[in-house]
Amino acid sequence: MGDHKTTPEHAALDQIFVWRLIKRTYRFFRNLVLILLATALAAGVGILYLKSKPLPPPDLYTSSKIYDEKGRLIGQMDEREQREPVKLEQIPTHLIQATLAAEDKNFYHHRGFSPSGIIRAAIANLKAGHVVQGASTITQQLARNLYLTHDRTWSRKIKEAILTVQLELHYSKDEILEMYLNEIYYGHGAYGVGRAAKVYFNKNVKELNLAECAFLAGIPRGPQYYSPYLHLSRAKQRQRHILDLMVKNKMITAQQAKMAKSRTIALAEPAKPREMKAHYFRDYLVQTAVLKYGLDESVVRHGGLKIYTTIDPSLQHYAEETIKHYLKDKGDLQAALISVDPHTGHIKAMVGGKDYSASQYNRVFARRQPGSSFKPILYLSALENGFNPLTRILSKPTSFAYEGGIYRPSNFRNQYAGRPITLREAIARSDNIYAVSTLFQIGIQKEIETARKLGIKSPLRPTPSLALGSYPVTPYEMAQAYATIAAGGVRHPLTGIVKIEDPYGRVLVEEQPSPVRVTTPAHAYVLTRLLSGVFDSDGTAHRVRQMFTRPAAGKTGTTDWDGWLSGFTPDLATTVWVGYDRGKTLPHAEARLSQYIWGAYMKKATAKQPSRIFAVPRGVKAVYIDTDTGYLATPFCKHTRLEYFVSGTEPKTTCPEHSPPIGEQPEPSLWDRLVDWWNSL
Repeated sequence: MGDHKTTPEHAALDQIFVWRLIKRTYRFFRNLVLILLATALAAGVGILYLKSKPLPPPDLYTSSKIYDEKGRLIGQMDEREQREPVKLEQIPTHLIQATLAAEDKNFYHHRGFSPSGIIRAAIANLKAGHVVQGASTITQQLARNLYLTHDRTWSRKIKEAILTVQLELHYSKDEILEMYLNEIYYGHGAYGVGRAAKVYFNKNVKELNLAECAFLAGIPRGPQYYSPYLHLSRAKQRQRHILDLMVKNKMITAQQAKMAKSRTIALAEPAKPREMKAHYFRDYLVQTAVLKYGLDESVVRHGGLKIYTTIDPSLQHYAEETIKHYLKDKGDLQAALISVDPHTGHIKAMVGGKDYSASQYNRVFARRQPGSSFKPILYLSALENGFNPLTRILSKPTSFAYEGGIYRPSNFRNQYAGRPITLREAIARSDNIYAVSTLFQIGIQKEIETARKLGIKSPLRPTPSLALGSYPVTPYEMAQAYATIAAGGVRHPLTGIVKIEDPYGRVLVEEQPSPVRVTTPAHAYVLTRLLSGVFDSDGTAHRVRQMFTRPAAGKTGTTDWDGWLSGFTPDLATTVWVGYDRGKTLPHAEARLSQYIWGAYMKKATAKQPSRIFAVPRGVKAVYIDTDTGYLATPFCKHTRLEYFVSGTEPKTTCPEHSPPIGEQPEPSLWDRLVDWWNSL
């Protein structure tokens, strides 16, 4: 065969092939460059977009803390979450290093993702045949904990990647690490290193030593699996592994690790779950902070606030246990109780129902017919308009004409005295005829005005039935009204909040006392003395004296659906309501439970307080009267009692039916002289 010779045709073909190859190569690299430029541009635009787009509000919940009347921590808004946020500079260097060694040693050298970590985890997982090692960086974990659920879907992973980039763009590495250390879960209800240090070692985080730091850093990988209270040997093994990693990454020396491994870990006693049972009161705090003070509900619940309250934990416990006791095995029967300090308006106990888990409806704020427990408002107005304890009205079936027609009230079981009775008797017997007659004498508008100044805000219509408590009001309002009477006529607006601080101690809300005098001390005192007769043997609340014997004043109220007792001692005013939520008729036996609850609670609530009488204010005059005639008593009157009057309204005439025989004028007794001296002051 001869040598191959290149012909002109072959040369032309070769040349065409070369040119085509060059063009293809050019187009390839051109397109590659364009793609890279477009990718870079898109990445740049994406980064700028993510940089400009604000992060969604994180779910970094720090449950707000609740303090009692003495400033003692008694609970928090969410008992399941316990946090104590700390600044990065307060966290020991060893704890930071141990966390980085355990979770993300290249944290300060990547931008949210660790390629080497991903490769290392992939190899380990392939060798094991299942997932044994994760590749998430601290930033990724923070993004997941702050914003996402822990489900394993592609959409969640994409969102996590985007949020990871955003975190890296918006925050410095130190800020990300600080958030992470305050967010990560350490088990046993502890979120963040601040709380974890308290739970496991009963120390402030800055007091932790190297051994404790490594011990703590190992827990988040499996809070239950590595729980020292459940699996101490695992927790110690994990600690030793963390110390070895710290040596490997030149964070500590081998000698330091050896000493830390040999050091005994003194764990704190497992804390008993602290549960603040006052669930209804807690809801009231949120409602008040939001509606009255304008705070955001999520901030109130999870903003790490310090809410200083007026609650007395002992009284709250007594209230809850008393209702639980008397309503046991009572089916759907419900109760509410609110107890306040009349001299400050501070709420000491609040129970909105017998079982919060079954119903979160706070019946302290439910409008119900108060019945006769509303009458003290009427009688205060009457005293201010010329009535006195001896004012008599005939107790018999009576019809009252008014603009709307004829009103025919009746007494309980249609029992009437059939004779004129005094205001004192009318209150003790809860006589309805007396009440309606009084309303017509003083004017309906007078009672409405008195109700408003005592703190009743619910709608009230000017009809005769107002005298008998036909218009619904709340236990909260009734407690306010009775507390005002107990405080000598000064209305201290009820409150459960003293002040609210943010996590850094700045005061956001501070309750400013705003007492208002709404009646004279004399009128309030005379009404108090009249209401004390309700607990006498012939009074409607005589059952209370089976358990509570201290000086007290109050009034029962019973309707077809409600049972009430509102009353007070000199230092504590309490309202109790019982009934059904859905308008079920309330038997009288169940209505009387309000009295037993009130008496049993007040007995416990006042047990540690000295017993006090109601102090007599200026403007009150005490005289002995003949209870049969209503005149000033003489030594010859058989039925007498010491009665209190607003000065100027007391009887002036001596009893003519029981005067001494002519020529027999006995010397005044020592007691009579003392009473005369007192009245002359």
